[in-house]
Parts: sequence; C-alpha cells; structure tokens
Amino acid sequence: MFDSLSSKLEKVFKNLRGYGKLSEKNIEDCLKEVKLSLLEADVNYLIVKEFIENVQSKSIGEKVADSLTPSQQMIKIIRDEMVNLLGEPEPLNIKAKPPVIIMLIGLQGSGKTTTAGKLALYLSRSKRSIYLVPADIYRPAAILQLKKIGASLNLPVYETRRDNRDEKPDEILANAVNIAEKNAYDTIIVDTAGRFEIDEPLMNELKMLKNKFNPNEIIFVADSMLGQSAVSVAKKFNDILDITGVILTKVDGDSRGGAALSIKKTINKPIKFIGIGEKLNEFEVFYGERIANRILGMGDVLTLIEKAQDAIDEKAAKAIEDSLNKKEFTINDFADQLKMIGKIGGISHIASMMPGFSKIKDKFNPEIAEKELVKTRAIIDSMTKKEKANPDILNGNRRKRIAGGGGVTVNDVNLFIKKFEEVKKMMKSFKKNKFGALSNFKNLFN
Repeated sequence: MFDSLSSKLEKVFKNLRGYGKLSEKNIEDCLKEVKLSLLEADVNYLIVKEFIENVQSKSIGEKVADSLTPSQQMIKIIRDEMVNLLGEPEPLNIKAKPPVIIMLIGLQGSGKTTTAGKLALYLSRSKRSIYLVPADIYRPAAILQLKKIGASLNLPVYETRRDNRDEKPDEILANAVNIAEKNAYDTIIVDTAGRFEIDEPLMNELKMLKNKFNPNEIIFVADSMLGQSAVSVAKKFNDILDITGVILTKVDGDSRGGAALSIKKTINKPIKFIGIGEKLNEFEVFYGERIANRILGMGDVLTLIEKAQDAIDEKAAKAIEDSLNKKEFTINDFADQLKMIGKIGGISHIASMMPGFSKIKDKFNPEIAEKELVKTRAIIDSMTKKEKANPDILNGNRRKRIAGGGGVTVNDVNLFIKKFEEVKKMMKSFKKNKFGALSNFKNLFN
C-alpha cells in the first residue's frame, strides 16, 4: 500500500540525518523533495502546494527536541499535516429508524458490487441484519454477482423479476424496503448502476433514488488506482448528489496514494472505508492517522491487533496455550497459528503494518516468504496425525513419503522440522501470549 510514496519519503528523511539542527536550507531542500514525491504520487497540485506551505511555516524556527533527530522532527510535522489531509474516521449514519438505507454509487468497474458484500460482512459482524439489493437493471452480471456474494455470506438478497428490466430501480428499492420492514432487516445496502463515464441518465436515476428514498448514506465507491481521475469523478458525483462519504477500493494495488491524499480535501467528505484485497474480509475502517503512519514507515500496530483479535479463534488459542503449559507444542498447534496468520491477511500484509518494516523490506521478500508458507502447509498436510503430534518419529522413510505427498524435496522437509524446533523453543517464552505467532513468523521464513 503506497509503497512507492513511502520509499521516496524514506529517502528524503535519510538525507536529513546527521544535522544538529534544522536550518532553513535543510528544510527547503527537504520540502522540495517531499513536494516532488507527492506530485509523483499523483496528489493534486493545489493540495501539495498548501501542504508544503503548512509544513514549512511549522518547520521554520522549530527547535529539535532533545530526544529527536532532525529527520524525526520533520517526520512528526509532516505526519501531523498528512493526518490533517487524510482526515479522521467518521462512522456510518446507521442509528436512524430502520431500515437504514446505504446507497453505493460510482462508475462501472470501481468495485461497487464487491464493496456491497464487504460492507455487508463488516456490518453483520456488528449484529446488523443486512438486506442486499441489486438495483443495476442494465447489467445482469452485477445482479448475479451480488446473489453469489449474498449466498457466500448467508445473507438475503432481493430477488428481481425474471426480466430485471421489468422493474425500475425505484420500484426495486420500494419493494425492498417493504420486505425489509416485514422481515425486520435493519440495514439495506443498495448496489446501484454505474457507467464507464458520468452521463445525464445515470445522474438523473441516482437523483431520483435520493429524492424518493432519502438514503441515510450515499457513499461514492472510488478506484484508488485511478489517482486524480478518481478524485475528479468523486467531485462531480458530490456536486450533484451531495454524497456522505467515500470508500476507496483496490488500495492494496495502489503504490502512489494520490486519491487517498487528495479526495478528502477536494470534496470535504470523509473516506469511511478502504478495500485492501479481493476477499470480502479484506476491508478496513479508514483511519487517517494509521494510514499516515504506514506511509511514513511507522507501521500500523493498532490495525494489526484488531485484525488478530477478529481472526484468532479463542478455542484454538486456548488449546495452544494449554499445549505450551504442558510443554507439548505440536505441529498441529503450529498449523493453527499459520491459519491465524492467513486470516489476518498473510505475511506480506502483516509485515507491512510492522513499525520499521520499510527499513528492512529490501532484505525481506514477502513473495518468497508467502511461497515458503505454501510449501510449509503442503508439508504439514502430507503428515499423518501421529506425525504431527510427535515429529520425533519422522525417520528417513517418513520424510521421503511426506516430501512426495507435498510436492517438495526431502531437504525441504528437513529444513521445516529444524525451523519448527526453533519456533517450538521460542514459543515457550510466549505461554500467555496468543499473538506469539505474529512476533515469530519471520523466524520460520528467513
């Protein structure tokens, strides 16, 4: 996420190290590079100009605190301004009389339908009763996609007529509201039609839905990889519909960050969520402070902990703790920890949220680590229950059989057993810490 911008800013701050104080020349040189980095990240020029002016006014004459280096002082000032730019989280307006209506709008291809599913999963975890409504009468594939998403989440989806063109979007939503009231669904998520570009029929349709149903939330879904194009489209939608917020999609593939850093300031509406992957659980509340920390290489421990709490199975964690207390940490326990890592988002995602990762990422290749993780899972899956419970019985013949079953070499199996023994020893120091795997996963894959 925003790797390109992070790398460029890291180089800028490196150049400041070694100075005893911040001179105007130091600040000027630094801000020239910061400005260039932000412009290359596709941040709006006027926003960059104001950003640099604000940082400069706060930096001139600023004394370096006794415990801080000049680079750290500049990072603090820039971080504060970046948090200002990104904005603070604003919760959804869902405390109104049910059914609450959340209308997702945006161009075709921005990820509205998938985002509807992600938002549904997020809200259902908060005990909301969700009703998904496909209101795109022009693209049957969108209706089918939402039905599949609803089925995968075990959530109800409005059933359109056989020929969905027989129902107009306002008729669909009116019927959906009646059904929601009868079945006590407290939240309706509406997936509206999109276009490849803004046109009058699309806007008239969306205005009609807004005027007729007065949605509690009108959220613009923006493809963050489009950079300033996404911001321009968001402005047009906001000018006509007065949206309540933004969801940025495909943030995991956005190395620049131009949309994230520009959109709040441009339309004065909050970014409420971000999509960080294709899976329905790869969805986060947007915290400007946390994103600023990630961009500046400070990690995002709070989000990591929240993800871990959501992902970790309490029964599995208790079983692992019991095994540790009995000094019987097994490969089965280790496999459970690997599953937890996968649920959190995988090694690369976890690593990106760890403080200081930007300084060592050149020495740590997440892709290689992920491949090793796949290999490790294949080895474990090829073992018998008896072998997982007691790896001491793994003689040469057993290791050869495991290698054949997992599609790996005997040397791979030997290396895994060696690494497992190392982790087993380390786990003894984490008897009461169910997040032990997060602190030690790198030891298995280095």
